[in-house]
Amino acid sequence: MPMPIKLTSTPLDGVFLVESRVIADNRGYFTEIYSSMMWEEAGINVNFVQDNVSQSSRGVLRGMHYQLNPQAQGKLVRCLKGAIFDVAVDLRKSSPDFGRWFGHELSEQNGTAMWVPEGFAHGFIALNDACVLYKCTSHHAPEYERSLSYKCPETNIQWPIEATIISPKDIDAPVLNAAEHNFI
Repeated sequence: MPMPIKLTSTPLDGVFLVESRVIADNRGYFTEIYSSMMWEEAGINVNFVQDNVSQSSRGVLRGMHYQLNPQAQGKLVRCLKGAIFDVAVDLRKSSPDFGRWFGHELSEQNGTAMWVPEGFAHGFIALNDACVLYKCTSHHAPEYERSLSYKCPETNIQWPIEATIISPKDIDAPVLNAAEHNFI
């Protein structure tokens, strides 16, 4: 029997905060962070095909990344060590939230994860040294991979700290009205 999860809606339709039950005692803690049955019981039917782990130092900014259709990715993001500020930007052209962002701190202390469905750009900044796990619904496909500027004036993401390490790809990413996206 899977442990139940709690899904909390965010201002962006389809993006959820995910809380798993934690059992703690003098040995430490245990939590079930993913079970297909628990997700089905919560009403989300997705098929995860790839798990990624990234290690980042304080101030590292990764994002805003996404893959175009037909290789779009949904991501379940969890910070296993340290803390990050995790962000999703709605890229669905027909959405009333198009171009809007939502961010939330994910940490080993709060144990919260964020579900970012297909049609969203995703990124984060490490608030301290952090290890991040994200489950993906599609395999990495470099020919479909795109980026959105993390400092796009159209989305106006309010990062809680200054980014100190950013990849060249992310520095040069286009703003929203120049970015390629094919989500309806």
